[in-house]
Amino acid sequence: MTTPFKPRPKAKTGVEGLDDVLVGGLAPGHVYLLEGSPGTGKTTIALQFLLEGAKVGETGLYITLSETEQELRNGAASHGWSLDAAIHVFELVPPESLLDEEHQQSLLYSSDLELGETTKAVFAAIDRAKPVRIVLDSLSEIRLLAQSSLRYRRQILAMKHYFAQQGATVLMLDDLTTDTNDKTVHSIAHGVIRLEGMTPIYGAERRRLRVVKYRGQSFRGGYHDFTIAEGGVQVFPRLVSGEHKTGFARDVLTSGIRELDALLGGGIERGSSTLVMGPAGSGKSLLAVQFAVSAVQRGEKAALLVFDEELGLLLDRTRLMGIDLEAMRAAGNLFIEQVDAAELSPGEFTHRVRTQVDEHEVKTIVIDSLNGYQAAMPEEQFLILHMHELLQYLNRQGASTFLLVAQHGLVGDMKAPVDVTYLADTVILLRYFEAFGQVRRALSVIKKRFGSHESTIREMRVDGSGIAIGAPLRSFQGVLRGVPVMAEEDRASLLEDR
Repeated sequence: MTTPFKPRPKAKTGVEGLDDVLVGGLAPGHVYLLEGSPGTGKTTIALQFLLEGAKVGETGLYITLSETEQELRNGAASHGWSLDAAIHVFELVPPESLLDEEHQQSLLYSSDLELGETTKAVFAAIDRAKPVRIVLDSLSEIRLLAQSSLRYRRQILAMKHYFAQQGATVLMLDDLTTDTNDKTVHSIAHGVIRLEGMTPIYGAERRRLRVVKYRGQSFRGGYHDFTIAEGGVQVFPRLVSGEHKTGFARDVLTSGIRELDALLGGGIERGSSTLVMGPAGSGKSLLAVQFAVSAVQRGEKAALLVFDEELGLLLDRTRLMGIDLEAMRAAGNLFIEQVDAAELSPGEFTHRVRTQVDEHEVKTIVIDSLNGYQAAMPEEQFLILHMHELLQYLNRQGASTFLLVAQHGLVGDMKAPVDVTYLADTVILLRYFEAFGQVRRALSVIKKRFGSHESTIREMRVDGSGIAIGAPLRSFQGVLRGVPVMAEEDRASLLEDR
Protein backbone atom coordinates (compact mmCIF):
# COMPACT_ATOMS: atom_id res chain seq x y z
CA MET A 1 0.00 0.00 0.00
CA THR A 2 1.41 3.35 -1.04
CA THR A 3 1.87 5.90 1.75
CA PRO A 4 0.15 9.17 0.83
CA PHE A 5 2.51 12.07 0.21
CA LYS A 6 2.56 14.64 2.99
CA PRO A 7 4.06 17.97 1.99
CA ARG A 8 6.42 19.64 4.44
CA PRO A 9 5.09 22.74 6.22
CA LYS A 10 5.91 25.97 4.44
CA ALA A 11 9.01 27.84 5.56
CA LYS A 12 7.90 31.12 7.07
CA THR A 13 9.94 34.14 5.99
CA GLY A 14 9.81 35.92 9.35
CA VAL A 15 8.66 39.09 7.56
CA GLU A 16 5.35 40.38 8.88
CA GLY A 17 2.85 40.46 6.03
CA LEU A 18 5.04 38.66 3.47
CA ASP A 19 3.87 35.23 4.58
CA ASP A 20 0.32 36.46 4.02
CA VAL A 21 1.25 37.50 0.47
CA LEU A 22 2.86 34.07 -0.06
CA VAL A 23 -0.17 32.31 1.49
CA GLY A 24 1.84 30.74 4.29
CA GLY A 25 5.46 31.17 3.26
CA LEU A 26 7.95 29.41 0.97
CA ALA A 27 7.50 25.80 -0.06
CA PRO A 28 10.59 24.08 1.46
CA GLY A 29 13.34 22.43 -0.54
CA HIS A 30 13.24 24.89 -3.45
CA VAL A 31 15.28 27.79 -4.83
CA TYR A 32 13.79 31.30 -4.74
CA LEU A 33 14.97 34.57 -6.27
CA LEU A 34 14.72 37.85 -4.35
CA GLU A 35 15.63 40.69 -6.70
CA GLY A 36 15.76 44.45 -6.41
CA SER A 37 18.03 47.46 -6.72
CA PRO A 38 20.53 48.21 -3.94
CA GLY A 39 18.80 49.59 -0.84
CA THR A 40 15.41 47.98 -1.42
CA GLY A 41 15.73 45.61 1.57
CA LYS A 42 16.99 42.30 0.16
CA THR A 43 19.60 41.68 2.85
CA THR A 44 17.18 42.58 5.64
CA ILE A 45 14.56 40.14 4.36
CA ALA A 46 17.24 37.46 3.92
CA LEU A 47 18.39 37.87 7.52
CA GLN A 48 14.81 37.69 8.77
CA PHE A 49 14.39 34.49 6.75
CA LEU A 50 17.41 32.89 8.48
CA LEU A 51 16.43 34.18 11.93
CA GLU A 52 12.94 32.72 11.53
CA GLY A 53 14.52 29.37 10.72
CA ALA A 54 16.72 29.59 13.82
CA LYS A 55 13.58 30.06 15.95
CA VAL A 56 12.32 26.63 14.86
CA GLY A 57 15.71 24.95 15.18
CA GLU A 58 16.80 25.14 11.52
CA THR A 59 20.47 25.85 10.77
CA GLY A 60 21.05 28.76 8.40
CA LEU A 61 23.94 29.74 6.15
CA TYR A 62 24.52 33.20 4.68
CA ILE A 63 26.96 33.07 1.74
CA THR A 64 28.13 36.58 0.92
CA LEU A 65 30.04 37.63 -2.17
CA SER A 66 29.27 41.35 -1.81
CA GLU A 67 29.42 42.23 1.91
CA THR A 68 31.84 41.36 4.67
CA GLU A 69 30.75 39.28 7.62
CA GLN A 70 31.25 42.27 9.91
CA GLU A 71 28.98 44.42 7.74
CA LEU A 72 26.30 41.74 7.94
CA ARG A 73 26.57 41.48 11.70
CA ASN A 74 26.49 45.27 12.06
CA GLY A 75 23.38 45.43 9.88
CA ALA A 76 21.71 42.76 12.00
CA ALA A 77 22.67 44.59 15.20
CA SER A 78 21.03 47.79 13.90
CA HIS A 79 17.71 45.91 14.00
CA GLY A 80 18.43 44.43 17.41
CA TRP A 81 19.30 40.98 16.05
CA SER A 82 22.17 38.67 16.93
CA LEU A 83 23.40 36.08 14.44
CA ASP A 84 23.84 33.20 16.88
CA ALA A 85 25.44 29.80 16.42
CA ALA A 86 22.50 28.54 14.35
CA ILE A 87 23.36 31.02 11.56
CA HIS A 88 26.72 30.63 9.81
CA VAL A 89 28.27 33.30 7.62
CA PHE A 90 30.61 32.28 4.78
CA GLU A 91 32.45 35.25 3.37
CA LEU A 92 33.96 35.47 -0.13
CA VAL A 93 34.93 39.15 0.05
CA PRO A 94 38.53 40.13 0.84
CA PRO A 95 39.14 42.76 3.53
CA GLU A 96 41.62 45.59 3.10
CA SER A 97 44.25 43.54 4.95
CA LEU A 98 44.26 40.71 2.40
CA LEU A 99 48.05 40.56 2.44
CA ASP A 100 47.97 39.70 6.15
CA GLU A 101 48.27 35.91 6.34
CA GLU A 102 46.12 35.78 9.48
CA HIS A 103 43.09 37.00 7.48
CA GLN A 104 43.29 34.57 4.54
CA GLN A 105 41.31 31.55 5.81
CA SER A 106 38.54 31.42 3.18
CA LEU A 107 38.76 34.88 1.63
CA LEU A 108 38.96 35.04 -2.14
CA TYR A 109 38.96 37.68 -4.82
CA SER A 110 35.70 36.96 -6.65
CA SER A 111 36.95 38.95 -9.64
CA ASP A 112 40.08 36.78 -10.00
CA LEU A 113 38.52 33.38 -9.35
CA GLU A 114 37.41 30.90 -11.90
CA LEU A 115 33.69 30.28 -11.63
CA GLY A 116 34.21 26.63 -10.83
CA GLU A 117 36.49 27.41 -7.89
CA THR A 118 33.96 29.83 -6.45
CA THR A 119 31.18 27.27 -6.74
CA LYS A 120 33.39 24.61 -5.17
CA ALA A 121 34.08 26.88 -2.19
CA VAL A 122 30.35 27.54 -1.76
CA PHE A 123 29.52 23.83 -1.86
CA ALA A 124 32.26 23.08 0.66
CA ALA A 125 30.78 25.66 3.06
CA ILE A 126 27.37 24.04 2.69
CA ASP A 127 28.80 20.56 3.35
CA ARG A 128 30.39 21.82 6.57
CA ALA A 129 27.35 23.67 7.93
CA LYS A 130 24.59 21.28 6.74
CA PRO A 131 22.08 24.17 6.63
CA VAL A 132 18.33 23.87 6.19
CA ARG A 133 18.07 27.47 4.97
CA ILE A 134 20.60 29.13 2.66
CA VAL A 135 21.00 32.69 1.44
CA LEU A 136 23.28 33.40 -1.55
CA ASP A 137 24.22 37.08 -1.87
CA SER A 138 24.51 37.99 -4.68
CA LEU A 139 24.04 36.56 -8.17
CA SER A 140 25.58 39.65 -9.76
CA GLU A 141 29.05 38.40 -8.78
CA ILE A 142 28.40 34.96 -10.27
CA ARG A 143 27.02 36.54 -13.45
CA LEU A 144 30.22 38.55 -13.84
CA LEU A 145 32.37 35.47 -13.33
CA ALA A 146 30.36 33.46 -15.85
CA GLN A 147 30.94 36.10 -18.56
CA SER A 148 28.26 34.57 -20.81
CA SER A 149 24.55 33.92 -20.47
CA LEU A 150 24.90 30.24 -21.38
CA ARG A 151 27.60 29.53 -18.80
CA TYR A 152 25.70 31.52 -16.18
CA ARG A 153 22.52 29.52 -16.79
CA ARG A 154 24.37 26.20 -16.62
CA GLN A 155 26.03 27.21 -13.37
CA ILE A 156 22.72 28.24 -11.75
CA LEU A 157 21.17 24.94 -12.87
CA ALA A 158 24.07 23.01 -11.34
CA MET A 159 23.67 24.89 -8.08
CA LYS A 160 19.89 24.29 -8.11
CA HIS A 161 20.39 20.53 -8.45
CA TYR A 162 22.95 20.54 -5.66
CA PHE A 163 20.61 22.46 -3.36
CA ALA A 164 17.79 20.02 -4.20
CA GLN A 165 19.96 17.10 -3.11
CA GLN A 166 20.56 18.87 0.20
CA GLY A 167 16.81 19.48 0.70
CA ALA A 168 17.55 23.10 1.64
CA THR A 169 15.33 26.12 1.06
CA VAL A 170 17.45 28.66 -0.78
CA LEU A 171 17.02 32.41 -1.18
CA MET A 172 19.23 33.85 -3.94
CA LEU A 173 19.62 37.63 -4.00
CA ASP A 174 20.15 39.69 -7.14
CA ASP A 175 20.89 43.42 -6.92
CA LEU A 176 20.30 43.94 -10.67
CA THR A 177 23.54 45.89 -11.06
CA THR A 178 24.98 43.88 -13.97
CA ASP A 179 22.17 43.00 -16.38
CA THR A 180 18.65 44.04 -15.46
CA ASN A 181 17.19 42.32 -18.55
CA ASP A 182 18.66 38.90 -17.78
CA LYS A 183 15.72 36.63 -16.82
CA THR A 184 17.81 33.44 -16.64
CA VAL A 185 17.07 32.73 -13.00
CA HIS A 186 13.36 33.56 -13.41
CA SER A 187 12.79 30.37 -15.39
CA ILE A 188 14.91 28.27 -13.03
CA ALA A 189 13.73 29.51 -9.65
CA HIS A 190 10.64 28.06 -7.98
CA GLY A 191 9.50 31.56 -7.05
CA VAL A 192 10.52 35.16 -7.78
CA ILE A 193 9.92 38.18 -5.53
CA ARG A 194 10.77 41.63 -6.86
CA LEU A 195 11.43 44.65 -4.61
CA GLU A 196 11.08 48.18 -5.92
CA GLY A 197 11.85 51.61 -4.51
CA MET A 198 10.24 54.90 -5.53
CA THR A 199 11.25 58.41 -4.53
CA PRO A 200 8.48 61.04 -4.80
CA ILE A 201 9.32 64.68 -5.46
CA TYR A 202 8.55 65.40 -1.81
CA GLY A 203 8.35 63.03 1.13
CA ALA A 204 9.90 59.77 2.20
CA GLU A 205 10.82 57.06 -0.25
CA ARG A 206 8.17 54.42 -0.97
CA ARG A 207 8.87 50.72 -1.29
CA ARG A 208 6.71 47.99 -2.76
CA LEU A 209 7.05 44.36 -3.78
CA ARG A 210 5.27 41.84 -5.91
CA VAL A 211 5.48 38.10 -6.41
CA VAL A 212 6.41 37.68 -10.06
CA LYS A 213 6.21 33.90 -9.96
CA TYR A 214 5.41 31.10 -7.52
CA ARG A 215 5.36 27.71 -9.21
CA GLY A 216 2.42 25.46 -8.30
CA GLN A 217 1.30 27.74 -5.46
CA SER A 218 -1.32 30.44 -5.01
CA PHE A 219 -0.24 33.92 -3.90
CA ARG A 220 -1.55 37.44 -3.61
CA GLY A 221 -0.86 39.17 -6.90
CA GLY A 222 -0.21 42.82 -7.51
CA TYR A 223 1.92 45.32 -5.62
CA HIS A 224 2.18 45.39 -1.83
CA ASP A 225 3.68 48.34 0.04
CA PHE A 226 6.38 47.69 2.63
CA THR A 227 8.63 49.62 4.98
CA ILE A 228 12.06 49.11 6.51
CA ALA A 229 12.42 50.25 10.10
CA GLU A 230 14.24 49.17 13.22
CA GLY A 231 13.12 45.60 13.70
CA GLY A 232 13.13 44.71 10.02
CA VAL A 233 10.86 44.77 7.01
CA GLN A 234 7.08 44.94 7.36
CA VAL A 235 4.86 44.21 4.36
CA PHE A 236 1.32 45.54 4.02
CA PRO A 237 -0.63 43.06 1.87
CA ARG A 238 -2.97 44.59 -0.67
CA LEU A 239 -6.49 44.65 0.73
CA VAL A 240 -9.07 42.47 -1.02
CA SER A 241 -12.43 43.32 0.54
CA GLY A 242 -14.12 40.18 -0.80
CA GLU A 243 -12.07 38.05 1.59
CA HIS A 244 -13.51 39.74 4.67
CA LYS A 245 -17.21 39.10 5.05
CA THR A 246 -18.93 39.05 8.43
CA GLY A 247 -22.50 39.05 9.63
CA PHE A 248 -23.93 41.90 11.71
CA ALA A 249 -27.21 43.63 12.49
CA ARG A 250 -27.71 46.68 10.27
CA ASP A 251 -29.28 48.84 12.96
CA VAL A 252 -29.55 52.63 12.87
CA LEU A 253 -26.95 54.72 14.70
CA THR A 254 -27.82 58.21 15.89
CA SER A 255 -25.63 61.29 16.20
CA GLY A 256 -27.10 62.58 19.46
CA ILE A 257 -28.46 65.69 17.70
CA ARG A 258 -32.22 65.28 17.16
CA GLU A 259 -32.49 67.59 14.15
CA LEU A 260 -29.52 66.02 12.41
CA ASP A 261 -30.92 62.54 12.91
CA ALA A 262 -34.27 63.73 11.51
CA LEU A 263 -32.50 65.09 8.43
CA LEU A 264 -30.85 61.67 7.99
CA GLY A 265 -34.16 59.82 8.28
CA GLY A 266 -33.38 58.57 11.78
CA GLY A 267 -29.59 58.22 11.61
CA ILE A 268 -26.79 56.34 9.87
CA GLU A 269 -27.01 52.59 9.23
CA ARG A 270 -24.33 50.40 10.77
CA GLY A 271 -21.87 49.12 8.19
CA SER A 272 -22.35 52.05 5.83
CA SER A 273 -20.07 54.82 4.58
CA THR A 274 -20.83 58.52 4.82
CA LEU A 275 -19.17 61.24 2.76
CA VAL A 276 -19.16 64.70 4.35
CA MET A 277 -18.37 67.37 1.74
CA GLY A 278 -17.92 71.09 2.09
CA PRO A 279 -15.49 74.02 1.96
CA ALA A 280 -12.76 74.59 4.52
CA GLY A 281 -14.06 75.57 7.95
CA SER A 282 -17.67 74.61 7.28
CA GLY A 283 -17.80 72.13 10.19
CA LYS A 284 -17.04 68.78 8.54
CA SER A 285 -14.66 67.58 11.28
CA LEU A 286 -17.01 68.57 14.11
CA LEU A 287 -19.93 66.83 12.41
CA ALA A 288 -17.95 63.58 12.05
CA VAL A 289 -16.58 63.87 15.61
CA GLN A 290 -20.18 64.10 16.83
CA PHE A 291 -20.87 60.61 15.44
CA ALA A 292 -17.65 59.28 17.01
CA VAL A 293 -18.63 60.73 20.40
CA SER A 294 -22.10 59.23 20.06
CA ALA A 295 -20.51 55.81 19.37
CA VAL A 296 -18.40 56.08 22.54
CA GLN A 297 -21.48 57.04 24.54
CA ARG A 298 -23.20 53.89 23.24
CA GLY A 299 -20.34 51.84 24.67
CA GLU A 300 -18.60 51.25 21.33
CA LYS A 301 -15.10 52.21 20.22
CA ALA A 302 -14.28 54.84 17.62
CA ALA A 303 -11.16 56.02 15.80
CA LEU A 304 -10.13 59.37 14.30
CA LEU A 305 -7.45 59.23 11.59
CA VAL A 306 -6.46 62.86 11.09
CA PHE A 307 -4.44 63.98 8.07
CA ASP A 308 -5.05 67.72 7.98
CA GLU A 309 -5.41 69.16 11.47
CA GLU A 310 -2.84 69.22 14.26
CA LEU A 311 -4.13 67.00 17.05
CA GLY A 312 -3.51 69.52 19.82
CA LEU A 313 -5.70 72.08 18.05
CA LEU A 314 -8.47 69.53 17.49
CA LEU A 315 -8.43 68.48 21.15
CA ASP A 316 -8.44 72.09 22.38
CA ARG A 317 -11.28 73.36 20.22
CA THR A 318 -13.53 70.37 20.92
CA ARG A 319 -12.83 70.72 24.65
CA LEU A 320 -14.13 74.31 24.49
CA MET A 321 -17.38 72.88 23.15
CA GLY A 322 -17.70 70.46 26.04
CA ILE A 323 -16.32 67.42 24.18
CA ASP A 324 -13.36 65.86 26.03
CA LEU A 325 -11.74 63.67 23.40
CA GLU A 326 -8.61 63.28 25.53
CA ALA A 327 -10.61 61.66 28.35
CA MET A 328 -12.22 59.25 25.87
CA ARG A 329 -8.81 58.33 24.52
CA ALA A 330 -7.40 57.80 28.02
CA ALA A 331 -10.32 55.46 28.78
CA GLY A 332 -9.43 53.36 25.73
CA ASN A 333 -12.70 54.05 23.90
CA LEU A 334 -11.39 56.52 21.33
CA PHE A 335 -8.27 56.09 19.20
CA ILE A 336 -6.80 59.24 17.69
CA GLU A 337 -3.97 59.02 15.20
CA GLN A 338 -2.10 61.80 13.43
CA VAL A 339 -1.31 60.71 9.88
CA ASP A 340 1.56 62.29 7.95
CA ALA A 341 0.73 62.01 4.26
CA ALA A 342 4.34 62.70 3.24
CA GLU A 343 5.65 59.74 5.25
CA LEU A 344 2.93 57.15 4.71
CA SER A 345 2.15 54.81 1.83
CA PRO A 346 -1.46 53.90 0.99
CA GLY A 347 -0.81 50.29 2.00
CA GLU A 348 0.46 51.30 5.42
CA PHE A 349 -2.55 53.56 5.96
CA THR A 350 -4.92 50.71 5.07
CA HIS A 351 -3.01 48.51 7.53
CA ARG A 352 -3.54 51.09 10.29
CA VAL A 353 -7.27 51.19 9.60
CA ARG A 354 -7.47 47.39 9.63
CA THR A 355 -5.58 47.29 12.92
CA GLN A 356 -8.18 49.56 14.50
CA VAL A 357 -11.03 47.34 13.31
CA ASP A 358 -9.47 43.88 13.72
CA GLU A 359 -7.50 44.33 16.94
CA HIS A 360 -9.31 47.14 18.77
CA GLU A 361 -12.85 46.29 17.59
CA VAL A 362 -13.52 49.86 16.46
CA LYS A 363 -16.97 50.33 14.94
CA THR A 364 -16.82 54.00 13.89
CA ILE A 365 -13.97 55.27 11.68
CA VAL A 366 -13.44 58.94 10.77
CA ILE A 367 -10.93 59.69 7.97
CA ASP A 368 -10.15 63.41 7.96
CA SER A 369 -9.72 63.89 5.09
CA LEU A 370 -9.70 62.41 1.57
CA ASN A 371 -7.53 65.36 0.51
CA GLY A 372 -4.79 64.16 2.86
CA TYR A 373 -5.27 60.55 1.79
CA GLN A 374 -4.93 61.61 -1.83
CA ALA A 375 -1.64 63.35 -1.01
CA ALA A 376 -0.32 60.02 0.29
CA MET A 377 -1.03 58.35 -3.05
CA PRO A 378 2.00 58.15 -5.34
CA GLU A 379 -0.35 57.42 -8.26
CA GLU A 380 -3.52 59.46 -7.77
CA GLN A 381 -5.43 57.75 -10.59
CA PHE A 382 -5.74 54.65 -8.41
CA LEU A 383 -7.22 56.51 -5.44
CA ILE A 384 -10.76 55.36 -6.33
CA LEU A 385 -9.70 51.70 -6.33
CA HIS A 386 -8.01 52.06 -2.94
CA MET A 387 -11.05 53.79 -1.48
CA HIS A 388 -13.45 51.24 -2.96
CA GLU A 389 -11.64 48.30 -1.34
CA LEU A 390 -11.20 50.10 1.99
CA LEU A 391 -14.84 51.21 2.25
CA GLN A 392 -16.12 47.79 1.18
CA TYR A 393 -13.93 46.10 3.77
CA LEU A 394 -15.11 48.43 6.55
CA ASN A 395 -18.75 48.02 5.55
CA ARG A 396 -18.41 44.23 5.64
CA GLN A 397 -16.93 44.41 9.12
CA GLY A 398 -19.97 46.31 10.37
CA ALA A 399 -17.94 49.51 10.83
CA SER A 400 -19.47 52.90 10.03
CA THR A 401 -17.07 55.11 8.07
CA PHE A 402 -17.07 58.89 7.81
CA LEU A 403 -14.94 60.22 4.98
CA LEU A 404 -14.39 63.98 4.84
CA VAL A 405 -13.68 65.90 1.62
CA ALA A 406 -12.64 69.56 1.50
CA GLN A 407 -13.95 71.18 -1.66
CA HIS A 408 -12.15 73.98 -3.47
CA GLY A 409 -13.57 77.44 -2.86
CA LEU A 410 -15.82 78.97 -0.20
CA VAL A 411 -19.10 79.98 -1.87
CA GLY A 412 -20.71 79.43 -5.23
CA ASP A 413 -19.71 76.63 -7.56
CA MET A 414 -17.15 74.39 -5.82
CA LYS A 415 -15.23 71.34 -6.98
CA ALA A 416 -14.02 68.29 -5.08
CA PRO A 417 -10.47 67.01 -5.72
CA VAL A 418 -11.93 63.66 -6.81
CA ASP A 419 -15.48 62.43 -7.19
CA VAL A 420 -16.20 59.58 -4.77
CA THR A 421 -19.86 60.35 -4.18
CA TYR A 422 -20.92 57.15 -5.92
CA LEU A 423 -18.84 55.07 -3.50
CA ALA A 424 -20.49 56.40 -0.35
CA ASP A 425 -23.85 55.20 0.95
CA THR A 426 -24.73 58.62 2.38
CA VAL A 427 -23.56 62.06 1.22
CA ILE A 428 -23.87 65.12 3.50
CA LEU A 429 -23.27 68.49 1.89
CA LEU A 430 -22.19 71.60 3.82
CA ARG A 431 -22.28 75.10 2.36
CA TYR A 432 -21.69 78.73 3.30
CA PHE A 433 -24.38 81.19 2.32
CA GLU A 434 -24.91 84.92 2.78
CA ALA A 435 -28.03 86.27 4.50
CA PHE A 436 -28.77 89.62 6.16
CA GLY A 437 -25.12 90.67 6.24
CA GLN A 438 -23.88 87.42 7.78
CA VAL A 439 -22.07 84.33 6.54
CA ARG A 440 -24.01 81.26 7.61
CA ARG A 441 -23.73 77.51 7.22
CA ALA A 442 -26.22 75.21 5.54
CA LEU A 443 -26.49 71.44 5.71
CA SER A 444 -28.34 68.97 3.50
CA VAL A 445 -28.39 65.25 2.73
CA ILE A 446 -28.20 64.69 -1.01
CA LYS A 447 -27.93 60.88 -1.03
CA LYS A 448 -28.84 57.97 1.24
CA ARG A 449 -28.96 54.40 0.00
CA PHE A 450 -30.71 52.92 3.03
CA GLY A 451 -34.15 54.28 3.81
CA SER A 452 -35.60 57.75 3.34
CA HIS A 453 -34.19 61.12 4.36
CA GLU A 454 -35.26 64.75 4.43
CA SER A 455 -34.80 66.71 1.23
CA THR A 456 -34.74 70.00 3.11
CA ILE A 457 -31.80 72.35 3.63
CA ARG A 458 -31.21 73.26 7.26
CA GLU A 459 -29.03 75.92 8.83
CA MET A 460 -26.14 74.65 10.97
CA ARG A 461 -24.58 76.76 13.71
CA VAL A 462 -21.30 76.10 15.52
CA ASP A 463 -20.70 77.87 18.82
CA GLY A 464 -19.30 77.24 22.29
CA SER A 465 -21.91 74.60 23.02
CA GLY A 466 -21.18 72.60 19.87
CA ILE A 467 -23.27 71.98 16.78
CA ALA A 468 -26.89 73.10 16.52
CA ILE A 469 -29.16 72.32 13.56
CA GLY A 470 -31.95 74.77 12.82
CA ALA A 471 -35.29 74.46 11.08
CA PRO A 472 -35.49 73.98 7.29
CA LEU A 473 -34.60 77.12 5.32
CA ARG A 474 -37.93 77.38 3.54
CA SER A 475 -37.75 81.18 3.10
CA PHE A 476 -34.69 81.08 0.84
CA GLN A 477 -33.96 79.83 -2.63
CA GLY A 478 -30.44 79.27 -3.97
CA VAL A 479 -28.82 78.52 -0.61
CA LEU A 480 -26.48 75.93 -2.10
CA ARG A 481 -25.28 78.51 -4.65
CA GLY A 482 -24.06 80.66 -1.75
CA VAL A 483 -26.15 83.78 -2.44
CA PRO A 484 -29.80 82.89 -1.70
CA VAL A 485 -32.87 84.89 -2.63
CA MET A 486 -35.76 85.27 -0.21
CA ALA A 487 -39.14 84.08 -1.45
CA GLU A 488 -41.53 86.93 -2.39
CA GLU A 489 -44.17 86.10 0.23
CA ASP A 490 -41.56 85.96 3.00
CA ARG A 491 -40.06 89.25 1.79
CA ALA A 492 -43.49 90.94 1.91
CA SER A 493 -44.15 89.51 5.38
CA LEU A 494 -40.78 90.78 6.59
CA LEU A 495 -41.53 94.28 5.24
CA GLU A 496 -44.94 94.30 6.95
CA ASP A 497 -43.36 93.38 10.26
CA ARG A 498 -41.04 96.33 9.93
